[in-house]
Amino acid sequence: MTVAAVLIFLATLTLVIWQPRGLGIGWSALGGAVVALATTVVHFSDVPTVVGIVWNATLAFVAVIIISLILDECGFFEWSALHVARWGRGHGRLLFVLIVLLGAAIAAVFANDGAALILTPIVMQIMLALRFSPKATLGFVMATGFIADTGSLPLVVSNLVNIVSADFFGISFARYAAVMVPVGIVSVLASLAMLLLYFGRSIPKTYDTTALRHPASAISDQTTFRAGWVVLVLLLIGYFSAEPLGIPLSVVAGAAAIILIAVAARRPAFLFSQSTRQPVTAPVGAGNAGTAVSHPVGDPGNTADAGDLAASTTIPDDDRPIGPRRIPVGKVIREAPWQIVLFSIGMYLVVYGLRNQGLTDQLAKLFGFFADHGVLTAALGVGITVAVLSSIMNNMPTVLIAALAIGAVGATGMTHEVMVYANVIGSDLGPKITPIGSLATLLWLHVLDRKGMHIGWGRYFRTGIVLTIPVLLITLAALAGWLTLIGT
Repeated sequence: MTVAAVLIFLATLTLVIWQPRGLGIGWSALGGAVVALATTVVHFSDVPTVVGIVWNATLAFVAVIIISLILDECGFFEWSALHVARWGRGHGRLLFVLIVLLGAAIAAVFANDGAALILTPIVMQIMLALRFSPKATLGFVMATGFIADTGSLPLVVSNLVNIVSADFFGISFARYAAVMVPVGIVSVLASLAMLLLYFGRSIPKTYDTTALRHPASAISDQTTFRAGWVVLVLLLIGYFSAEPLGIPLSVVAGAAAIILIAVAARRPAFLFSQSTRQPVTAPVGAGNAGTAVSHPVGDPGNTADAGDLAASTTIPDDDRPIGPRRIPVGKVIREAPWQIVLFSIGMYLVVYGLRNQGLTDQLAKLFGFFADHGVLTAALGVGITVAVLSSIMNNMPTVLIAALAIGAVGATGMTHEVMVYANVIGSDLGPKITPIGSLATLLWLHVLDRKGMHIGWGRYFRTGIVLTIPVLLITLAALAGWLTLIGT
């Protein structure tokens, strides 16, 4: 039976990562769950337990992504990126720092998937408008993808694994933020330092800000744009207020998503019958408007596969009038990551089969050894182990396997708490080592391919492992120090 549990897990994970013929990750995971149930690796009595663990996390995550997609449609993120590009005042390294910090802020509020998949195409467009070199473009794009995960620590909603962990161990939104906001800041600063060291030489010293569109030209729906700010404020208030009232995070995020959907769809109609949306005209910028640009994107380290990367797009006219555009709300809802709901239930049932066969007990013994040697050892031991497992077998199943093992250790107080948060850090940062570490990275690479920029798995691994290991160690050490300081 143990062999069957392992084989079912490996087969399911392979299908999830491979996605043959476009097979959805949800259907692959559900298929694995059905086989696990049929072979009695898991029992039907386990289904309510698993659903109870994942339902709030997955629905909250989907709601946050829907909010980010609607805001992206109205131009919210492009408006932000263009402002940041102007704040750089023509200094290349300052622009790099600001783009990384913007990515971290978006990841914290809108989750890592939203930061990577929404901001990356916008950054690519800005790089092309500024006529940056191929190596510089690659550096900015890789930095955007990297910070999306390393910046997803501060809040429960910043990453799906954060929500799962908080739900599993009953951590409140406020307590999680009190511990992880400072630790997340350390992670972002460490990431920024590593990114500057790795890509610094490829960043141009100066750039021409007149080549940029005016931020206002990016806004296609003023009503939704303005409503978005109100919704975000209410959302953050709701996150902190819901826990004492016993309201799940998914209800708060879902309510915010419904409000924004209603505004974007102009429903109910009588509330918007008097509203008009005027076209926004961008100020005249420098030349080269409407010019198509295409260039190869090389390896900043000048490795052999540098010529394999390419990027091309068309820069929009800087002085053309940008009229109001109706947000395709139905399309946004249909394209939301609903498969993640099926994936969470199915994959966690498969993982629960490993637990039923006693395999998580072996990991619990290892974690128990770390716990016996102090807070710092527990943080580093659990975090590094989880990071390695996440990079090999994806962070989604890893976070639950590790959570089950931590629960089986039976540690209490600060030792238990540091292990819980080390699991989160390892699951958030570890996936950056390999392309298969997270579904978001696989999708990010696919999006880049569609836009003409190919990053091979070997190239990604060589970059990911160099950037991730130092950031992981620094962040885990910061966790141990901060928890020791504030106590449980």
